[in-house]
Amino acid sequence: MFIRKDIPRLKQDLTIQSYLLGHKLIFKTRWGVFSPRAIDNGTSLLMRYLEVSENDKCLDLGCGYGPIGLSVAKSCPKGEVHMVDKDFIAVELSNINAKLNNIDNAKAYLSDAFLSVNKYAYFDQVISNIPAKVGKEQLSIILYDAFDALKPSGKITFVTINGLRNFIKDNFKAVFGNYKKLKQGKKYTVSQAIK
Repeated sequence: MFIRKDIPRLKQDLTIQSYLLGHKLIFKTRWGVFSPRAIDNGTSLLMRYLEVSENDKCLDLGCGYGPIGLSVAKSCPKGEVHMVDKDFIAVELSNINAKLNNIDNAKAYLSDAFLSVNKYAYFDQVISNIPAKVGKEQLSIILYDAFDALKPSGKITFVTINGLRNFIKDNFKAVFGNYKKLKQGKKYTVSQAIK
């Protein structure tokens, strides 16, 4: 339990420095967003196995404060990255962190999954650290919307807790017709499918 005199300090932004996809990045975070003190292990695993081309157009679904989307944007300087989240603080922090890291090819905006993403056959990649509690119904909506948003031969890459590994495998196969496990760690699995 904190006392009143601790509250002003707790309201201050936290700072994380990290290397993701070979880029040194600085992130401002706050209490209340996902993993505010450090890059979470799922995102770290995903970043070790994700491949990005310099011209890719990517969507970071559920961007949080931006570690996935901004590291991807650094890796596709001739491309663009859309970062979406349903939490307005996450969107605000992602845009702050884009400026902080001099990234001008990434923009965050509010969207509950794909609701505000008005793109059809546009993205080369859809990438996400999917929350464990997303639910079957929402995951089905996300996967079919991702299929529509991806270009032919576009890739969807998710990192999930291992408990969702088979669920993701079955659903990737059902929607995309294929599934590839890029890496399974102790707690997380990186999964991919191609349109």
